[in-house]
Amino acid sequence: MQYRIDPKSGNALSVLGFGCMRFPRGLTAQIDAEKTERLIRAAVEGGVNYFDTAYIYSGSEAVLGEILCKNKLREKIFLATKLPLGQCRRSEDFERLFCTQLERLKTDYIDYYLIHNLPDVPLWRSLCDLGIEAWLAEKKAERRIRQVGFSFHGARRAFAELLDEYDWDFCQIQYNYMDENYQAGRAGLRLAHGRGLPVIVMEPLLGGKLANGLPAKAIRHFKEAGGGSSAAAWAFRWLWDQPEVTVVLSGMNSAEQLADNLKTAETAAPGMLSEREAAAFAPAVAALREAYRIPCTGCNYCMPCPQGVNIPGCFAAYNASYAMGFVVGMQQYITGTGVSHAERRSAGGRNCVKCGVCEKKCPQHIGIVRALESVTKRMEPFWFNAMIWVIRRLLS
Repeated sequence: MQYRIDPKSGNALSVLGFGCMRFPRGLTAQIDAEKTERLIRAAVEGGVNYFDTAYIYSGSEAVLGEILCKNKLREKIFLATKLPLGQCRRSEDFERLFCTQLERLKTDYIDYYLIHNLPDVPLWRSLCDLGIEAWLAEKKAERRIRQVGFSFHGARRAFAELLDEYDWDFCQIQYNYMDENYQAGRAGLRLAHGRGLPVIVMEPLLGGKLANGLPAKAIRHFKEAGGGSSAAAWAFRWLWDQPEVTVVLSGMNSAEQLADNLKTAETAAPGMLSEREAAAFAPAVAALREAYRIPCTGCNYCMPCPQGVNIPGCFAAYNASYAMGFVVGMQQYITGTGVSHAERRSAGGRNCVKCGVCEKKCPQHIGIVRALESVTKRMEPFWFNAMIWVIRRLLS
């Protein structure tokens, strides 16, 4: 494992961090605690020392806390979690939510505490009106919070403005070779680094698309550039090639993913890409943009839908229909939306009533309502209902 220094604290952080939003889950959608424990123990043994969770990651804080306590790992890692903005309506909420997090995580302090999904200055100032600056100062003085930062899903200009609003200790941005100029982007990365802030990168694989969903054209470009790296390794190496990147979070949910990422992290270093390797990204990005029409990362922030629409599932199937072929996309759509089950209400795009609740919660700022119209047009054509009727008869 390679490490990079957090210039604010002097902490040596592993270049590979463990993102805890996508812990493995069983058939009941509950986190598989045994499998997760094996992954976390293996990650720590492999040198990973930065673990990132959040209040709103269903079950994540509690499971992580139990595993860290049971295996006596708390003092071996740097723990990051996040304050949920949507639940901060009064000044008392800061302490209430924080204490709940400490209880879930079975700890009395947080190493890296983030304001979750802070998009712009007005929202930050509304928190200041509730007294968040004084509250954070108190927690830092008590050493219950060691470093204060924010995660960002807004416009580049807003990112620069937020950096001026508070004496931040670190920041977290969405960044990958598909999102080089999206949100904070490379410009934001360099700006934060220039101010002495460690930068934590989330969504390095764009919700898995840069690992398991590469179209054939993109794969070919990488293979022609040489080396036997996996698709995920190409994405990580692109990030670690940049000295401004401190930690790259990966939502690993299998031993195979962890092993591949640990192997890649062993050689992580600025300038690690050759000219030929670096040149392979531009044509690969072009192939990806041609294949992926909706920039959904599958984060599930938009869920649950009041009408039961499986929004991420609809978008994943729609994108797959372009990246991997219409038949594959249709298979995903049928299984992901449950339209073939007569006893269940369909979770397909046709159920959307255009209420817009989802769009207010989407960190990617996707026009979900219009995108679902495109999904329905492509994935539920005129012959769709007849096909579903046949499938239901065959399954009955």
